[in-house]
Amino acid sequence: MITVRVYRPTATEPEITSLDAIEFPDSDGLLWVDVEHADATELDAVCKKLGIGDVAAEDLVSGNQRTKLEKFGDQFHVSVHDVELIGTDSRAREIDLMFGKDWLLSVRQQGEDGAPPLPPMPSTDVAKRFERQRAEHKSCDVGLLLWAFLDVVVDKYFDITDGVDDQLDEIEALVFDPRGADDVPRQIFDMRRTLVRFRRVAAPLREVVSELLRHEDEQIGAEALTHFQDVYDHVLRVIDLVESQRDLLNGLLEARLAIISNKMNQVMKATSSWGAILIVASLITGVYGMNFLKIPLLHWEYGFWYAMALLLAVTGGLWLAFKRRGWL
Repeated sequence: MITVRVYRPTATEPEITSLDAIEFPDSDGLLWVDVEHADATELDAVCKKLGIGDVAAEDLVSGNQRTKLEKFGDQFHVSVHDVELIGTDSRAREIDLMFGKDWLLSVRQQGEDGAPPLPPMPSTDVAKRFERQRAEHKSCDVGLLLWAFLDVVVDKYFDITDGVDDQLDEIEALVFDPRGADDVPRQIFDMRRTLVRFRRVAAPLREVVSELLRHEDEQIGAEALTHFQDVYDHVLRVIDLVESQRDLLNGLLEARLAIISNKMNQVMKATSSWGAILIVASLITGVYGMNFLKIPLLHWEYGFWYAMALLLAVTGGLWLAFKRRGWL
């Protein structure tokens, strides 16, 4: 689906038009072409209408781009990723933004290849944020629309970190639960893999926004640059949160392994203690079980009870000693 909006300085609402009727607005206006799940033919037609070169058009059609900012003459291509947290797995959806002096093309791709399809990221929040800032600054700056996209994406990153925090609390409870499940290490590794994949798409956004802040694109006005600084700060916070969550996961894994090792030590102590007790009893009974006629106390009337008393005294003493040491 292709939606074409034309924002004019003198109008409060955008004009909704069709691809065939695309026209660049007058000075200080803005053309926004939004493409959702379009095929290659439709995207090629849009690129020709907007004068996008073949190399950039190929990137838009093929997708599968990393988070980046590229310059093609007086046009710029920004590729970012919207992320959804589904259970313990993170799923990314690519968003390609191509813009020039008074126009912006947004291509909202589906989910990652090889994964169950996700619907493209909805653009409703983007339109609302842009139109609110447009009314406040009385400007149709293309930078404000670009900011609206990045701001929505980064705000959703905080939803991911909040969801990860909730799952970390559950894993932490399982780690220190005496009846903790045996698959806790697997859950920790699944969460670590999720954070690695999330960081892979979120961390490069810092460089993208940093390049925009260096004002290499004169098409972005001063008002938009102020907003980009806020996005940059949010990206840094997201990266810090991801790093702290990875450190916490490493600590939980080490704690789980330490608990398992401690339990194993307790079992070995108990096993060794009972083995020592029983081996002494076996030694005594083994001596008196030898086939010799002249064994001391063998024919004594109270020899059996003496042997039993010796067994009880020795084993009881050993049991008490191990008990005091906490081995039993």
